[in-house]
Amino acid sequence: MDGIQAWFVQQFTELKDKFILCFIDGDRWQWIFDGLLNTLKITLFAGLIGVLIGIIVASVRSSYDKNSESLALRGGFGYHLLRFINGICQLYLTVIRGTPVVVQLMIMYFIILKSSTNGVFVAVITFGINSGAYVAEIFRSGIMAVDAGQFEAGRSLGFNYVQTMRYIIIPQAFKTVLPTLCNEFIALLKETSVAGYVGISDLTKAGDLIRGRTFEAFMPLIAVAIIYLVLVVILTRLVGVLERRLRRSER
Repeated sequence: MDGIQAWFVQQFTELKDKFILCFIDGDRWQWIFDGLLNTLKITLFAGLIGVLIGIIVASVRSSYDKNSESLALRGGFGYHLLRFINGICQLYLTVIRGTPVVVQLMIMYFIILKSSTNGVFVAVITFGINSGAYVAEIFRSGIMAVDAGQFEAGRSLGFNYVQTMRYIIIPQAFKTVLPTLCNEFIALLKETSVAGYVGISDLTKAGDLIRGRTFEAFMPLIAVAIIYLVLVVILTRLVGVLERRLRRSER
């Protein structure tokens, strides 16, 4: 019994020493804290950009899908303009959804925005553009699910097509896709872990820096994993609460 107790004491002492080495010495906990802040900044602002891009692209794509036949019969500049913009949106979706986000990040950091000294800004733009491609399809499915009578109701109120989309269709579609949109936000949070590939000090990069300085991999990497897990669990619970409230509001 004394041998087992001594073993546990030894293990506890070693863990304590590793914890002090990884987080207390040199105030290395500050790296984790600063990395967490950068991760949250990138996720929040990239998510907002993604929603904005997604709404625009989804509106164009759904408008073309719903009205292409009638517009083709009338012809004119409006049809060709909408067709051209829809083609650009399809190209955007194909390229962004067909290439890895880490490659997009490196292209943006080392080529397109290589003059920028703000890595967080580059990450926000990159992940925002990437997220917008997925959000666009989420919103498009929501818009296409809205009953066609809602368009007619908007026209009967004197709204033009843009006003009908803005005040009637998009709010209903947003409510429909909100839980899915929140899940995309959770996925975005985890995707930002590749920001360290270009030297951005996010949460994952902070853990890797501590590992490189202390030659201890277990403590910093497990700490990073636990922080991500806690964030995802919190967001998942919030999504669950939101879904229950939406179900109650529909009754």
